[in-house]
Amino acid sequence: MSRWFRSEHMEYISLIVNEDAAHDCLADLGKLSAIQFTDLNPDLTPFQRRYVSYVRRCDELERKLRFFGNECDNFGLKLDTAGDIDTFLESSSGSGRAITAGGGDKKGTQLLESLEVELDGYESQLRELNAYSEKLTREYNEKVELQEVLEKARRFFMTDAPRLAVSELSTGRPSSAEGLLAGAHDDEARDMDMRFSSITGVVSTEEKVRFERMIFRATRGNCYVRFAPIKQPITDPETGSLIEKCVFIVFFKSLSIETKLKKICDAFFAHRYSLPDMDDAPAVDRMLTENAQELVDSRTVLLKNQDTRFRLCQMLAQHTERWTWIVLREKAVYHTLNMFKADVSGMLRGEGWVISEHFEDVRMSVNRAHSDMDHSMPNYVDQVPKPWPTPPTHFTTNKFTYGYQEFVNTYGIPRYREANPALFTAATFPFLFGVMYGDIGHGLFLFSAGLYLLWNEEKHDKAKLDEMTAGMHTGRYMMVMMGFFAVYAGFVYNDCFSLGLNLFGSRWVFSSDAPEEGEVAEMTGQFGDGDTVYPFGLDPMWHVASNELLFFNSFKMKLSVIFGIFQMFAGTCLRGINYIYFGKKLDFICEFIPMVAFASSLFVYMVILIFMKWSINWNSRMLSATCLDPNDAGWGSADYDGEWVACNGGGDGTCTPWGYECQGNDSLEDKCPLDFGGSGDGCQPPNLITSLINIALSPGNVDEPMYYGQAQMQNFLLLIAGISVPVLLLAKPYFLSKQMEANHHSAHDDDEEEEDHGMGEIIIHQAIETIEFVLGMVSNTASYLRLWALSLAHSELATVFWEKAMLSTLNMNWFATFLGYGIFAGTTFGVLLMMDVLECFLHALRLHWVEFQNKFFSADGIRFAPYSFKQILKDASA
Repeated sequence: MSRWFRSEHMEYISLIVNEDAAHDCLADLGKLSAIQFTDLNPDLTPFQRRYVSYVRRCDELERKLRFFGNECDNFGLKLDTAGDIDTFLESSSGSGRAITAGGGDKKGTQLLESLEVELDGYESQLRELNAYSEKLTREYNEKVELQEVLEKARRFFMTDAPRLAVSELSTGRPSSAEGLLAGAHDDEARDMDMRFSSITGVVSTEEKVRFERMIFRATRGNCYVRFAPIKQPITDPETGSLIEKCVFIVFFKSLSIETKLKKICDAFFAHRYSLPDMDDAPAVDRMLTENAQELVDSRTVLLKNQDTRFRLCQMLAQHTERWTWIVLREKAVYHTLNMFKADVSGMLRGEGWVISEHFEDVRMSVNRAHSDMDHSMPNYVDQVPKPWPTPPTHFTTNKFTYGYQEFVNTYGIPRYREANPALFTAATFPFLFGVMYGDIGHGLFLFSAGLYLLWNEEKHDKAKLDEMTAGMHTGRYMMVMMGFFAVYAGFVYNDCFSLGLNLFGSRWVFSSDAPEEGEVAEMTGQFGDGDTVYPFGLDPMWHVASNELLFFNSFKMKLSVIFGIFQMFAGTCLRGINYIYFGKKLDFICEFIPMVAFASSLFVYMVILIFMKWSINWNSRMLSATCLDPNDAGWGSADYDGEWVACNGGGDGTCTPWGYECQGNDSLEDKCPLDFGGSGDGCQPPNLITSLINIALSPGNVDEPMYYGQAQMQNFLLLIAGISVPVLLLAKPYFLSKQMEANHHSAHDDDEEEEDHGMGEIIIHQAIETIEFVLGMVSNTASYLRLWALSLAHSELATVFWEKAMLSTLNMNWFATFLGYGIFAGTTFGVLLMMDVLECFLHALRLHWVEFQNKFFSADGIRFAPYSFKQILKDASA
């Protein structure tokens, strides 16, 4: 717990390694995940680095592996997992060694060379097969298209052409005189002149309309076009996608039109095919037969090529992810080596931050790498003396704490050794969520969902999850706690799907078995008796009371204020703890103490008043100021805590329990025995909101006091609050100015303008700090009322859904009840189990980021980014 409260201790170290052993050193350090290297060559571009050629080689290997992955995706093959990352790193025997698919235990440059040779062979083989497949697919498509063109053209000339010819003869028959004069050769010549030329081919179905429109416009309608769809889609050889195409045949008579038509076909990427004379039926049949045989042969070769590619991709899918991890690891090694500086020939020097407790592990890793290489040249690993750069922040987390730490890091990284808000967020965030979402039934759904995620924890750890599922998996423990506290708050509110549960028996009863509206319930015992207190939570009778909403609003509103002030005051105390830890005495005295004084004098006092009002027996106090007849049955009631004193019967014959003789026109001050002042004199419960407002607006005036000397105490607290504000505003700049004046005597005169500028910034900063704290305490306290508002909204929505969807249909018939239950379940799931969970989550998030953390959290730290193979591989697998 203490390790999570403050970040890990960091040391800035320098290490000098032999260049030949540098790769092995970094291969071991990458497994430790304990050091963050500093770039010692900031002036060099990436292309001027020492190991840039190795990084490029790794990039080229990554490109090839991505190519393998894409090819496997084209066949629908999933890449076989390389197993657990920790197992993979441990399986690399020695420093940076890895076993490739071809066998052999290699490391460093040998490993890269082996992978390059192996992957080059697979890539060239796969690209050659792809090129051959593209060529075969194109040839196969041409044969398919030709077959379709032949069949469609023959069908056209066998069916449509004779019909069109008969129509032409019937409408264009010559006269009898011309027939007698015309000779046989004239008939043959005329027949040849009337024959049309044609262009046949295949075009995409998507381009059919545009293609036909373009032909009509270019030829001015002097052509005849017919289309016939191809039922089977044709594979695009370049993209592999299926394309719908259709056969076209265009008849024309002019050579110029033929030239235009060919250009239009080329523009629309339409494939043209030359056909034999369709009147020569044997030639057409022979061409169809030959093309069909070639089509079968092409398909056989194409399937064989596809099977070869598939088997090659199957083999690659087994090793691609492991190869990728090896390449990423090697790339990380060489990328980190580029940060080292070669001060001496044959030696490399690096610097960086290391977690203090792992310092010896780093030293041992460097020594072990040099001893394995049989280098007698000594290495050097030691701390760099201060001053250091700003240390990064690192917290050691586990499965439970990781989600809460990321929760805080999203807002900002804590400063080095600053109090970590995540430690407190782990408890307060699910609790405040439960306060807003409190319902036994709804909370059980959320709790069960969290338990389901915990049950499948190992399965999800090894699986590749989408973004939403991965986020829920990360917050699985948070979800369980949110559900638990929602159930807990539901028991406190005694609320289950908007219904009260009579688990322990109500402490209120009605005089009749069938109470009517407006009937008053009575307690089963005397006020203050332990048996009259419901064992846990609120009595279920409040859910059927006419003043239910008034009671719950008062209860939840006060709880919201108490929780809010407690959390904000705890945040202010954490500020003081930070000042003590970092030795900032001036900030502790001039900032923390005035802040605590201001918060305590007004807001903590408010909480004390709430608890006082809850703990006082107002029945006894109000009874003590009530005039009673000594002969009535109410005289001597146990509700009065004091001793009953009988009066002498003077006045109007009545008297108060403490013996005051009532005159009939007595004021409350006269009848109350407490003498606390004000109109209530201590015998009347106050309105806390009015009392708190009057502290500032009417100092010294308490109309309904709760204890003796309340007016004087509130004046004293108001004085403390009034003094703390100017102290908070002026004390720190004043003492800083004195320090600057003392330092000015030993500085040069040129620094005077710079000092004035710095002093002005200090005053402005302190003014902003004062305004933010003073106004923030007021506004943030009001902001915590969202706990009451969202809890009220949740319970009222649940009540509306139950009454309107279920109760209104129960007395109808079974079908209406079934339909009503469906509506009730749907609205409950969609609104209360989905939307309201997200709403309460976001509001609890805001309360921590804005109201709690701004009291002490700087959020300007630097996150520790260790040189870690595990993190690199995890990011690549995400």
